[in-house]
Amino acid sequence: MTKEREIPAWNGWTVLVLLVVAAGLLGWWIPACFDGNRVVSPVSFGIALAATTVWFVLCVGFFTLQPNQSAVLLLFGAYLGTVKRTGFHWASPFVTKKKLSLRAHNLNGERLKVNDKRGNPIEIAAVVVWRVVDTAQASFDVEDYEEYVQVQSESAVRHLATRYPYDTFEHDERSLRGDIDEVSKDLQSELTQRLSKAGVVVDEGRLSHLAYAPEIAGAMLQRQQADAIVAARQRIVEGAVGMVEMALDKLEQHETIQLDEERKAAMISNLLVVLCGDKAAHPVVNAGTLY
Repeated sequence: MTKEREIPAWNGWTVLVLLVVAAGLLGWWIPACFDGNRVVSPVSFGIALAATTVWFVLCVGFFTLQPNQSAVLLLFGAYLGTVKRTGFHWASPFVTKKKLSLRAHNLNGERLKVNDKRGNPIEIAAVVVWRVVDTAQASFDVEDYEEYVQVQSESAVRHLATRYPYDTFEHDERSLRGDIDEVSKDLQSELTQRLSKAGVVVDEGRLSHLAYAPEIAGAMLQRQQADAIVAARQRIVEGAVGMVEMALDKLEQHETIQLDEERKAAMISNLLVVLCGDKAAHPVVNAGTLY
């Protein structure tokens, strides 16, 4: 890979003063070569014309750099170095100056239709904040670094979607919807690895859109609701069983009442019906004896 070399450039104001002085000398020299309409010294006049041509050529070498902007210098195809210092500069007119922005760029990715880890079609999009840190790699190691960032970002988002399910109710499995921060970190890490070849660093990568594809959105909503109901019922049953066990243990510890196995089974059944029912229970008060 090409490595960046930062080099200094001539101060533009210093060169401008020298060119102004040279222009004054040429303004005196050329008229001095004439005596009326006759050239006094053809050799001196020829040198003055050559110097004037060189003066105009040297004026082409001026360029300016704004903050967070750089210039890659090329001399007949050979890489000389990169100028990053802001201000007014001068370089040889034969040097090609290719300016690159070092500012942060936002890439708002388009919505992509891909399959998640479980094969469900989803729509996904991401926002990527990136900037150039190595101007030599961005200029010479890839054809077009902006297009390279766009294509590799799309590829990374597609690959990310296949590694995670859209949603899950399992605590030990990460999902695109439930673990957005971890997923964004994985996306940023993969983008950094992919774009390092172009001298680009990723400051942030985050999902901006996530949804099921329209053709399965309704069915997946019902599935989510069913999974949520099952998960909720499971928690309710676990809690109800624990509460029944605690109630029986308390009764036995304090010897409040002695229950045989049949009465314990009836009590457990009644408590589970009350605790696990989806509607409020209507108790019937027993005014007689326990047996």
